[in-house]
Amino acid sequence: MKLKLIAATAFGLEAVVRREIEKLGYEILATENGRVIFAGNERAVVRANLWLRTADRVQILLDSFEAKDSEVLFQRVRGMAWERILPIDAKFVVTCSTVKSRLRSEPNNQKTVKKAIAMRLGECYAQSRLPETGAAYTIKISLLKDRATLTLDTTGEGLHKRGYRSHPVPAPVKETLAAAMVQLSFWKEDRLLVDPCCGSGTIPIEAAMIGRNIAPGLSRHFAAEAWDIIPQKLWKEERAAAYRSIRPAQPLQIEASDIDGRAVAAARANAEEAGVDDCITFSQRDAAAMTASCRHGIVVTNPPYGERIGDAAQIEDLYRGLRAFFHSHPDWSLFMITPDRTCEEKVMGRKAERRRKLYNGRLEVCFYQFHGRK
Repeated sequence: MKLKLIAATAFGLEAVVRREIEKLGYEILATENGRVIFAGNERAVVRANLWLRTADRVQILLDSFEAKDSEVLFQRVRGMAWERILPIDAKFVVTCSTVKSRLRSEPNNQKTVKKAIAMRLGECYAQSRLPETGAAYTIKISLLKDRATLTLDTTGEGLHKRGYRSHPVPAPVKETLAAAMVQLSFWKEDRLLVDPCCGSGTIPIEAAMIGRNIAPGLSRHFAAEAWDIIPQKLWKEERAAAYRSIRPAQPLQIEASDIDGRAVAAARANAEEAGVDDCITFSQRDAAAMTASCRHGIVVTNPPYGERIGDAAQIEDLYRGLRAFFHSHPDWSLFMITPDRTCEEKVMGRKAERRRKLYNGRLEVCFYQFHGRK
């Protein structure tokens, strides 16, 4: 079955997600704010959920049309062949978002779409009341400037839910953002990667999973696994292929440290859960006193900041320590996220080679990229 698929993503990561989809071998149809649209089939749904490291979720694009009033919305949705997607016992919910559209009421739009789908299914299955006791389906109606887009979520819990973070710490970086930071650093497996503010270990764990080629969705389940329209054999085949592609013997140099011993213990436990504890060296130490174990290295980190954790004095000490380190080690590169717009001068004494606006949860941050001497 030919499908149009959407990889929903946080703002600022569209290009990273696009590269991941292209690496999987699928044709990009469009790149828009917060999403990448690509062509695929049922197997593409499986592979995208298993392998996309930086996307938030994978959706099937069902329809897109102009809807300026509720009657148009109702009739268009009712006319769709929902019986090809939803079985008689489907437990389906409808969510809604609306921006700059005449149909402003999200609850009313949800009711309109739900009623239209239920009426269509009732007619097709000759049922006056649908049981809704089967597999879960989440349908979203998005309205932007009177343009309605209907999607079907295949993921369930967001793709950042890898399953390994069983020991959280305050203010963690999302797994999808951590993976994007590693990929944007252009780190290679033969270089040392250091996170001196590792917290729960998300950045070094994501780096290790990239280095070992471990599919990020390998240890979890997805909403679409319970659907009839995607054969179970596809999930089995793609999971088996993902297991075969793991490089367990790939040597990696990754160091993770934190000033908080409890954070280090949590990071180590999470790495064990992810199966990558053997390729990460954990230690408790102050990031301001960081030392180098080689000439060329990369620091990828999410340091503490006021809105997140830590006080001003601690942050200033950290900045001074990092500045001293990079002044003494000009061949090293630094990649960090922070909402602090003054950090360039404080940490490096110069402008970053590149900046990228990203979001750590709902907090707007900047991803600063300082390249070391070649």
